[in-house]
Order: sequence, then structure tokens, then C-alpha cells
Amino acid sequence: MASDWSDPRPLSPHLQVWRWHATMASSILHRATGVANYIGAVAISVWVILLAFGAEGAVSFLFEGWMAWVTQLGLIALTYAVSYHWLNGLRHLVWDAGKGYDPAGSNLRSVLIIVGAIIPTALVWLELGI
Repeated sequence: MASDWSDPRPLSPHLQVWRWHATMASSILHRATGVANYIGAVAISVWVILLAFGAEGAVSFLFEGWMAWVTQLGLIALTYAVSYHWLNGLRHLVWDAGKGYDPAGSNLRSVLIIVGAIIPTALVWLELGI
């Protein structure tokens, strides 16, 4: 039977069909932090390569004036992304073992990981004295 385009029902589940929950947010954040980790790794690699070639002046603007705040916020965000991605990766390892699939517990663990990633981020930056 051919599909009728006047049918108001969605062809597949989408955001307007599903009720928002923590596990969904955690999945999206896991993907976003993965992308942020790649971008951060490339940026830090380029910075280290420039320093190795003696281009200290070319990258010194990142740590002077108003740009220092932007650089610092970016590094803090990268630290959070690494912390979150690592903690959520541990949860995925537990899932690979066949545990932790209950909806209520999964939602609770999602929230705990999202909030809990602040702890290692804060510890790193407090240790650095910033």
C-alpha cells in the first residue's frame, strides 16, 4: 500500500513523539563531547607543533588580554568534555556487560554522570590554581 502524504502521523519516532528524558540528553551530550574532544585534540596538537617550531609569538595572543579568558574557558570546557566522555564511557562498558538497562536507574545514572563530570573538571582546575 502506498503511503498517503496527508496522513498526520510521523513515519518514524522523532523528538515531538518522544518525551524528553535524561538518557536522551546523555546520548546527545556523549556525541557532542566526542566531537569537542576531537576538536580540542587537534587544537592542542597544532599549538604544540607551533611551539616546537619556535612560533611562541604566534600563539602568545591566546594567553594575553581578553583572549586569555576565552582560552581558559575553552580549556575548562574541554576538561569537562573529557571527564564526561570518560565517565559515560564507563557506563557504556557496564551496558556492554548487560547491566544497567532499567529505565529509572539509567536516567538517574545519566543525571549523575552529567553533574558528576563537574567534579574531576573542578579538581583539575583547582589543582592548577585557576
